[in-house]
Amino acid sequence: MPVYAYRTIQQPAEGIYKEKGSKFLAFAYPVKSEGDIREKLDALRKEYFDARHHCYAWMLGPERKMFRANDDGEPNHSAGDPILGQIRSKELTNILVVVVRYFGGTKLGVGGLINAYKVSAEDALNHATITELEVTEPITILYDYASTPEVMKLVKDFDLKIISQDFSNGCSMEAEIRLKVKDSFTEKVKLMKALGTAIDVPALPL
Repeated sequence: MPVYAYRTIQQPAEGIYKEKGSKFLAFAYPVKSEGDIREKLDALRKEYFDARHHCYAWMLGPERKMFRANDDGEPNHSAGDPILGQIRSKELTNILVVVVRYFGGTKLGVGGLINAYKVSAEDALNHATITELEVTEPITILYDYASTPEVMKLVKDFDLKIISQDFSNGCSMEAEIRLKVKDSFTEKVKLMKALGTAIDVPALPL
């Protein structure tokens, strides 16, 4: 079943947890790709170069099927998984959460680590503003100049987001359409073509 909307955070957020001298700094970022994730991780590693661990988890895509958890030298599943668990518990995606640990000299044990990474990640997410976004797809609309009023009505009726327009060789428009209205949009374009409107949307099965 298609996913029409997803939850993510609006802007970066931070959290902190302290236990037996160790300090856990948590950072949550909205991200759109693995490239975004690498940039955020690299920047944190440079800024907090003297920290013992940079543990993290991320999730991408409306279906929430792309994810990873990394313990960065902590005992297996004691850091990345608790962070990922907080992302899952809030049903978020397109997000990276990193917890930077400064070791305080006293070992916390696996149970203590699991709790520390969970609580610090949770603190960052509790400081974040969560938003729900609709899933969109890019489309190209080709039409002749005389059909401009009908095309613009189509844009308004289906709340298309116009990315760019080109009138140099015929008329073309790059736009984004919400996935949940794509089927009804397709039927409308078919009807317009049947009634003689010079319009084509190559990505649709017209």
